Parts: sequence; structure tokens; C-alpha cells
Amino acid sequence: MKLLEGKTALITGASRGIGKAVALAFAKQGANIAFTDLRYDENAQATEREIEACGVKAKMYASNAADFAQTAATVEEIAKEFGRIDILVNNAGITKDTLLMRMSEEQWDAVINVNLKSVFNFSKTVSAVMLKQKSGSIISMSSVVGVSGNAGQANYSASKAGIIGFTKSIAKELGSRNIRANAVAPGFIITDMTAQLPEDVRQEWAAKIPLKRGGTPEDIADVCVFLASDMSRYVTGQVIHVCGGMNM
Repeated sequence: MKLLEGKTALITGASRGIGKAVALAFAKQGANIAFTDLRYDENAQATEREIEACGVKAKMYASNAADFAQTAATVEEIAKEFGRIDILVNNAGITKDTLLMRMSEEQWDAVINVNLKSVFNFSKTVSAVMLKQKSGSIISMSSVVGVSGNAGQANYSASKAGIIGFTKSIAKELGSRNIRANAVAPGFIITDMTAQLPEDVRQEWAAKIPLKRGGTPEDIADVCVFLASDMSRYVTGQVIHVCGGMNM
């Protein structure tokens, strides 16, 4: 039997990158997939088809994760369509990097809203479904910079640090109802976002990593499969670093 057979997973920001890798990994383990992104464009449609090719049900929902009303409506629609929500992966995220002295209020607010407020929005609304089921796994994407900080990323680091505190708090609140909450802290992961960095910057990052390479979205997805499945049934309130040893 597959690890996630018969379960339904909701993944935010899953049209590409880490979110897409998580969706595909879950689908290969038998989970039906509901996923969100801002627009139902060609990329989202292609991702939907890739997930369906794994032999599971898949549906994409256009929704702004930073908007609570949209989130609540989307979660209600997903719960009706799929019948249940067993796994939530809070993956939606953006960057607007610059030094503090140059950072605008808009850059700060945008990153906090998309990266952190979205986690509140989805966790609050999905946990209501999970409470009725008396089971569930909530996985939120933090970052190693949420633990260590990083120059030029005060907004991003703050949002990812906030996710850690939020995760530990809801793990304590929801544990008695068999709902687990954990965070994943990726290190330097090779995605479309990091591919835009200059080659010398990427090489500098890799040189600092004990495993001497950047991670892949699939490296993150495999850890998420563990956290979503019953293999991690006694794991909650934890931050799992997937960084090749960058932070230890």
C-alpha cells in the first residue's frame, strides 16, 4: 500500500518549484491533490495534468493565499469537492530582497502577507476541517534563514522565523486532536528562483555546504512525504532542516 493512499492533500503555491515537487511526490504515494496558485494559467494546467497522470484526482484553485476571505472560500470548496483534507502544505512564498535601509514598506508587507499571513489563513481554515476529522498533518515551509538570518533578507527571514513560532504554537494547540504541525527549513535549493542568481554566487553557496551541492525540490518533497504520512505519527512541533548540513 502506498504511504498516502486515500488521503487528500492541499498544497499552496504548487504550480512550480518545491510546491510542484511535493504535489507529485504525494500523488505518487496515492494522495489526491488540491493545489492553489494565483492564476489558472498554462503552467498550472500542465501541473494539474502531470499530477493526474499519477492516477489520482487533482484540481487547481486560483486563489490569493494572502487574502483570508479568498482562502476561506477556497478551503470550503476543496472540502466539498474532495470530502476531506488530511494534509496541508503551506508552501506559497515570495522574495523581495534588499538591505533594510532600502526596503520599502510595500516590500516588507508583501513578503509578510504572502509568506506568513498565508500560513495563518490556510492553517486556521483547514484546521477546522481537520478538527472534525480528529486527524491531520500541517507542514509549513520555513527556511534556514528563518533560523540564522541573512543580510538583505530581513523581510523574508522574519516571515520564515514567524512560521517556526506559529508551527510550534499550533502543534501544542492541536496535538490533543491528533493534528500534527511541523516546519521544513530548506537550505539552498535549485529552483527557478535561485537559478536567476549569478553563477559565482551559486558556487559560493555550494562551497559552504558540507554535501557540496544545492538541494533539489525532490529533496524537500521526500521529507514532506515523511511528515505527511503515518511514518511521522509521533513527530510534531519540529523544524526539520533540509540543507545539506549548511545549518547544524
